[in-house]
Amino acid sequence: MIARKTVLCLAISQLVAWGISYYLIGVFGGLIAADFGWSSEIVYGGFAAALLVMGLTSSVIGRLIDRHGGRPVMIVGALLNALGCLGLALSSGLISYYAAWICLGLAMRLTLYDAAFAALARIGGQQARRPISQITLLGGLASTVLWPIGHTLAEQFGWRGAVIAYAGFALLTIPLYLTIPAGRAKPVDTPQTVTSSPPLAKGSRDVMILGGLYAVIASMANFLNAGMSAHMVGVLTGVGLTAATAVWVATLRGVGQSLSRFCEVLFGDRIDPLKLNVLATLALPIAFAAGLFSGTSLIAAIVFASLYGAGNGLLTITRGTMPLVLFDPRSYGTLVGRLIAPSFILSAVAPVAYAFVIERFGNSGALYLSQAAAAIALLAGVLLLILCRSRRPA
Repeated sequence: MIARKTVLCLAISQLVAWGISYYLIGVFGGLIAADFGWSSEIVYGGFAAALLVMGLTSSVIGRLIDRHGGRPVMIVGALLNALGCLGLALSSGLISYYAAWICLGLAMRLTLYDAAFAALARIGGQQARRPISQITLLGGLASTVLWPIGHTLAEQFGWRGAVIAYAGFALLTIPLYLTIPAGRAKPVDTPQTVTSSPPLAKGSRDVMILGGLYAVIASMANFLNAGMSAHMVGVLTGVGLTAATAVWVATLRGVGQSLSRFCEVLFGDRIDPLKLNVLATLALPIAFAAGLFSGTSLIAAIVFASLYGAGNGLLTITRGTMPLVLFDPRSYGTLVGRLIAPSFILSAVAPVAYAFVIERFGNSGALYLSQAAAAIALLAGVLLLILCRSRRPA
């Protein structure tokens, strides 16, 4: 059983860690570009480099969590978050700027959801499903909380002073990570866990097939998340909404995300993670279909933003809970770290890919691209459910 204190501390740490790293560029990107006189491509390229680092180091970090536990790994991540923020604040040119983002990329892989999920799986085994859902509730509010704080700090002390404050916030997460136990869950075949279902992947071939489908779902979800995070407001404006309307409609994405996660915490125990994943992936193509009519119907725009947020919010949870069903939790970090590595690389490519499609085919083209990625995720989710059902004992 995972202690409530550990779950609460990890939830708070996720709110802080996401806000000071992944969402940092969202509040300071324009100020950085103005300060250095750089183009937005160069400024946001640092963030893309960080996502690439996350992908390249994913497998190794997952293995480290399996071997040593989440506590030491995430503490190192907090220190690197602080170092990366300080490096960014003190950067004076392109090399030092990108070096700071590379440091932040490593820190993000050590501290964000996938590291926390692996830490919970290591100490809770198959009982980690509910805690995984719970820690995403606060993490989903990271931009809501840290963007206003960052904006206020930048007004008072400039963007460099604000990022130095972020470094201090990173150090404040260390006591939160110290609450993670050093132990490990009992093996799935012990009397203490006899009521838990055995993993569905029972050999290397099973791991390859089921893991491959899981990797496709995670990759498509991360590709869409990165693309929409960078271009959602622009797409809504491009299809016909006013700038002000596009901004408030886009915020409904966060509302849908938080509400869907809250519902999963309340009722998720009644739904198999594989079935929940299919429901989540089903919401995505419907959302993007509604998005195509956003320019002529405000209701369609609201459905688009809310339904996409709900589907994306649930996919974040199922990315953490499905491996508890598919694989042995004792190898959670190693396997998942390997399987999600391509998703980080696609995340780094997504903003550029969307920009290219928008330039060549317009904003509707970006929604068609999103529909295609969502359809691939849905197909992979359905196949995964069918294959897993065939492996379950009657």
